[in-house]
Amino acid sequence: MILALITHDRGAVEETSFQALTLAHSLATDLGARLHAAFIGPDVNDMIPTLGRQGVSVAHHVVHEGLDDYGPGAWGLALAQLVESIRPEAVLCVGSDRGNEVMAHLGAILDLPMVANCREVKPSGGAWEITRTRWGGSLLEETSLQAPLKLLTVSEHAVEATMPAGPEATEVAVFTPDLVEADLVTRVVDRRVASEGITLATSPVIVSGGRGVGSAEGFRPLEELAALLGGVVGCSRVVTNNGWRPHSDQVGQTGTVVAPDLYIACGISGAVQHWVGMMASKTILAINTDRDAPMVTKADYAVLGDVNEVVPALVEELKRRRDG
Repeated sequence: MILALITHDRGAVEETSFQALTLAHSLATDLGARLHAAFIGPDVNDMIPTLGRQGVSVAHHVVHEGLDDYGPGAWGLALAQLVESIRPEAVLCVGSDRGNEVMAHLGAILDLPMVANCREVKPSGGAWEITRTRWGGSLLEETSLQAPLKLLTVSEHAVEATMPAGPEATEVAVFTPDLVEADLVTRVVDRRVASEGITLATSPVIVSGGRGVGSAEGFRPLEELAALLGGVVGCSRVVTNNGWRPHSDQVGQTGTVVAPDLYIACGISGAVQHWVGMMASKTILAINTDRDAPMVTKADYAVLGDVNEVVPALVEELKRRRDG
């Protein structure tokens, strides 16, 4: 049996969880095994029909009064107790910040290796052959995993989420872990909303700026462009280092990994750490004065010009068409 952990924030499921679930279904099919899923804490029963279409035969709802919000240690321990109860052959989760954290705790508790950011997995009777992302996406590593229980996280946007199976009558099984107060020492107890509406992770359009924007004030045209396109503003690491934008706006290996329909890179050279964070974008438009910049050479489309001239011109043209 293959177990997939569905990560969520107070019941709001991380969409990339379904990418990991797709790979889990593929593994279960290859091994002739059943596919189970697990979700911890708040009720997400409204997604049970979706799990059924993914081929999940049993959904394990891990319930405890101390799991009403996220706590990495408690989630890891609760998952470990579930794993010891149902004995899967492998546990998969999306390689998001939360997914990697929980799976690392699970590996530490069970004293087992955890392979992060997998892209392809070929199971066999012994060692599993795995291709995974390393060094911030600058290389792919071929490795093998031999362990009594395989623990894997799936690199975000490396697998396309699909509905590979017909409707399945998914059974919901409630599991209550044995947790004490000491297990709940690290958990979310309060929240502050920094912004509402679409975010970097969910926006279909991102207008992102780099060093070439020149200053914090230089982002105003980018904000106008993003608003006209129904998107949000992102930035590169050098921008946050300079204090022009908050870290929450940063796209990249050490920021937010995104996959919008359109990514407009304004004055961004395209260092590998940034590229890794947005390379899953469906269409990439680069605006830059350097025709040899990595972002320009890799983009689907490029405009060679000064960001501070090109972006205001785009804004004016979009306003003209909107008002016309």
